[in-house]
Amino acid sequence: MTRRVLGVMVSILITATFLTPTAHAAEWVPKVPPLSTPWTSQVSPANALPEYPRPQLQRPEWQNLNGVWEFAGAPNLSNPPIGRPLAEGVLVPYPIESALSGIKRHEDNMFYRRTFTVPSSWNGRQVKLNFGAVTWETRVWVNGRQVGTHTGGFDAFSFDITSALAAGTNEIVVGVTSTVDGSRYPIGKQRRDPSGIFYTAASGIWQTVWLEPVRAANITRLDTTPNVGAGALDLVVQGTAGQPVTAEVLSGGQVVGRQTGTTGSSLRVPVPNARLWSPDDPFLYDLRVTLAGGDAVTGYFGMRSLGKAMVGGVMRPLLNGKFVFQSGTLDQGYWPDGIYTAPTDEALRFDLERQKALGFNMVRKHIKVEPARWFYHADRLGLMVWQDMPSVDSIDEAPNSHANFESELRRMIDQLKGITSIVQWVPFNEGWGEYDAGRIVNLVRSIDNTRLINHNSGSNCCVSDPDPGNGDVIDDHHYQISANTRLPDSNRVAMLGEFGGLGRRVAGHEYQPGAGFAYGALYPDEQSLTKRYEEVIKQVQRLVHTRGLSAMVYTEPYDVENEVNGFYTYDRRVLKMTESRVRDVNQRVLAVARGTAVSPDDVVSLRVTTTGYTNRYLRHQDSLARTDVISTDLARLDATFHPRPGLADAACLSFESRNFPGQFLRHSNGRIRTDVNNGTIAADATFCAREGSGGTALESFNVRGSFVRHFNEGVYLARSGGPNPWDTASSFAADSTWAIGTGLWRSGADLPLDQARSFRVTSPGFTDRYLRHREGLARTDVVNASSAALLKSDATFVVRRGLADPTCYSFEARNISGQFLRHADFRVRLGANDNTDLFRRDATFCAQQGSGGVRLESVNELGTNIRHYQEEVWVASNGGAHVYDNPASYNQDVSWAVSSPWAP
Repeated sequence: MTRRVLGVMVSILITATFLTPTAHAAEWVPKVPPLSTPWTSQVSPANALPEYPRPQLQRPEWQNLNGVWEFAGAPNLSNPPIGRPLAEGVLVPYPIESALSGIKRHEDNMFYRRTFTVPSSWNGRQVKLNFGAVTWETRVWVNGRQVGTHTGGFDAFSFDITSALAAGTNEIVVGVTSTVDGSRYPIGKQRRDPSGIFYTAASGIWQTVWLEPVRAANITRLDTTPNVGAGALDLVVQGTAGQPVTAEVLSGGQVVGRQTGTTGSSLRVPVPNARLWSPDDPFLYDLRVTLAGGDAVTGYFGMRSLGKAMVGGVMRPLLNGKFVFQSGTLDQGYWPDGIYTAPTDEALRFDLERQKALGFNMVRKHIKVEPARWFYHADRLGLMVWQDMPSVDSIDEAPNSHANFESELRRMIDQLKGITSIVQWVPFNEGWGEYDAGRIVNLVRSIDNTRLINHNSGSNCCVSDPDPGNGDVIDDHHYQISANTRLPDSNRVAMLGEFGGLGRRVAGHEYQPGAGFAYGALYPDEQSLTKRYEEVIKQVQRLVHTRGLSAMVYTEPYDVENEVNGFYTYDRRVLKMTESRVRDVNQRVLAVARGTAVSPDDVVSLRVTTTGYTNRYLRHQDSLARTDVISTDLARLDATFHPRPGLADAACLSFESRNFPGQFLRHSNGRIRTDVNNGTIAADATFCAREGSGGTALESFNVRGSFVRHFNEGVYLARSGGPNPWDTASSFAADSTWAIGTGLWRSGADLPLDQARSFRVTSPGFTDRYLRHREGLARTDVVNASSAALLKSDATFVVRRGLADPTCYSFEARNISGQFLRHADFRVRLGANDNTDLFRRDATFCAQQGSGGVRLESVNELGTNIRHYQEEVWVASNGGAHVYDNPASYNQDVSWAVSSPWAP
């Protein structure tokens, strides 16, 4: 329903003071958005974001200027409409391209106009006019007098308008230029002509506008830095120079720490017995700061420490001195009704609450800067934040934009460095507008040296410049994770800055029906999309200890315009995956990183985490467990185990030897060895995964308090400080922690190398059929002793070492030398080895134990196995997007009986 509101709606004071409208009646007529959110209908001139907009520097008296303003486009800003009414009504603070603004079009130049009165209770104090953010150049006139100008689309700014005020009604005119010119200033993903991964522009005023009274000596910013080591908050009160200041830290309304000093200098405010902020316990302290002259503000902060260190032999990010895997989403912050501006504060909070509910502990704020209340919600909910700098241009460097970029970068960090949840700065993304990256890293570090700096998220791709090497992060973008992520080094952590992009269109919830796209296949329903998500996240689990991965960022929490990659549709009305399954698999990633769970591989290896020995693995030799540097096939096999449900307790683990089936790691007389499971070793062969020092500590099921530990190349069941030589407390935590990752021998089942074999279907009713090639495609056909010689030959393959991984297998056609089974577009077919990396990976399969045979698992198409389906052969997932992913009889269809060859 269309609502028409006559008169400029007045701002709301805390005491609900109403202001005098202008003589001209401006109408706000909300336009119809492409999609409405659950909050669209709640927006009106009387409640346009009424919350106090700056939680970290809050004053009790203020006046909200959000509401209906007069509006007009203009050729330029040289002729402000002083004293002249404007014809249209715009709802501030929604960008003019949005439906909620009532304008829903772009203007390069525009004017806003309204009137206000100043409460008499403010007499004798200065009055500040505050803007949360305006894109891009802003000029402000009060009663015909220009009071200030500003450039920048993502930072807050203020003007002292006291000298321009008159008694009674005052007029304010705001002129804005927003050319959305990527070559001049940061715009992020805004475009004049949106398409693909670039979206509708958000011009003009897009965050709250408000007035507040301040003393002549006043506070402008609180720079808070928690100092966990000192048990204190390091605080710099910015404002009028040299003023005496008192700072108080409060918990539950009680003062727990107090310090005095002066503005501009560092104060160390004690925070005794600090309760540390974390995603599991996002506790916030209150802060009260008072100047001797009477100005007083309140704020908040969390006590936490950030850093990086070698943990378990891997460079890891730290939170409160511990490695916490950062599991997040690529949150772009767009709305179908408000574009850059959430319709309500409840909506803003909802976005973050739902991500936490899905099992994430981090959000990457992607090349946009949100209002202060968004960060407050992240702080309160316990979501770590990577903060991107909005990019200048997606591809080309523009030298004339560098000064604008660096100016806004400085202001962004200065304004946000007191945010508890921000753990990382990201100046560039995929090389978009990247320049002088090494110098920019140093610039960021000079402004804030307390957080990690990711010089360029996705530096492995796109238009990225050469890596300067002086950041803290090696960040890859691998959407389908078909290749390994880069390893961390001695100074930088490894992170997966973007992946996933799995898509699903939902009828009735599309930005442009039929135009939705994803960064991979589109999935038809909740089940198939959720299943694929689970498979992709399982691969992330493998990378945590196999490749030293410390963070993941999934694309994305919500669809954005025609991108349909979200967990939720763009209108936030439909969750496209099964919440419980998403949360469970996300939580398992965190558990694997903590060491309380083991990666989902069919086979695993246990790497030493003790500094100086991280190239060694647990292996068995002559039945005894030991650690060795692994270099031979036999050693790889000896160092590979099947993780099984614990023989004595299924909630724990047992480790079956890869090359001696039926034998398990167990303890006996203090020594770890392998023995046949004869029914008596169950308790000795069961170990429970505990959080270790950067990996998994394996506690004995039946000797609690004792752990699997390496000592002088041997492996023992040890108790720290116990009576045996291997119980020494020195380096016990590191020695008893194991990084459990993908097996050094990736195949869990053996095939005979360089011998011909045929592969028989095991599905009931089809066991007379064999895998064969015909006219270049793989299929299944009935083969028996009376079959033609060609058919028998087509159904015979020579087993070779895997072209992409020698611990897996490739299958060469018996009758066409040099041609191998490979998959392309999921169909299995024959192809000549062109020696490309893609071919080698497509033609490599790891043999795993199947249901009555062997399962042939694709190396580079996650979660898929060679499957027969209606006589055709595909690499298929269980319950995926395609018809051949049908879960019915999947386990039998992907199991093949390895038989004697039909052709010699």
